[in-house]
Amino acid sequence: MDFRGRLLATLQAIAPVLDVPDVVVIGSQVPNLLQPDLASTLVVSKDVDIGVPVTRHGAVKEALRHVRALHPSTEEPSVWVPVDPLLLEVNFVGMDESIDDTEETYVLEDAELPLMVFGALSLVRPGGTVAIEGTRIRLPRVAGLLLEKLLTERSGIKGDRDLLVALALIVLAADADLDEGVGAYRLLAPHLRHAVRANLSALSLMEPVEGMPDPRPQRARVAALLRRLDGSEPRP
Repeated sequence: MDFRGRLLATLQAIAPVLDVPDVVVIGSQVPNLLQPDLASTLVVSKDVDIGVPVTRHGAVKEALRHVRALHPSTEEPSVWVPVDPLLLEVNFVGMDESIDDTEETYVLEDAELPLMVFGALSLVRPGGTVAIEGTRIRLPRVAGLLLEKLLTERSGIKGDRDLLVALALIVLAADADLDEGVGAYRLLAPHLRHAVRANLSALSLMEPVEGMPDPRPQRARVAALLRRLDGSEPRP
């Protein structure tokens, strides 16, 4: 089974969760899901991240009781591992729109489904849905997810992966998505705007990573967005 098939089979396995309102697929699989017919040419990770609004936590727990093809990891219950090794691992992450500080992180304690809630995910809003072979999947708005990826502080391969997800979103974004992203960027605190620009600068210089899409052909796109953000900065 190719990666497209594995991703689709995993999403079908967790369909009860995806039916819960406002639950979204976030992270590295979003660019693949945005491509026509789930082309999956932008693979940078082999797991699926699910954004769970804290207001929907109870409904997601109930939906998970109907999932049979995966089960919670004994070491980390927010990570569900597949019974069939052809399926992908699923990570459940908390989202809280009421967080004002994008750098805040807290744990939603729960014996059944504890969640790490990341403040940067407060920038992410549910977007439209895609229907693939009978499974409906809600995706986030591109602008918010792009900013979240450009604010995430990670190093090593995880940092490279986040930057490549951001690159894929830039490539797939419509003009309206970028307009929305620039507007949201202008509302960030100065040090967060600096972090976004710094990560875009790093992305514009990034060399190929084995097994991941080559960022070099898209350097002009990244540079154009960086110039646009620089131009939106308040002038003394």
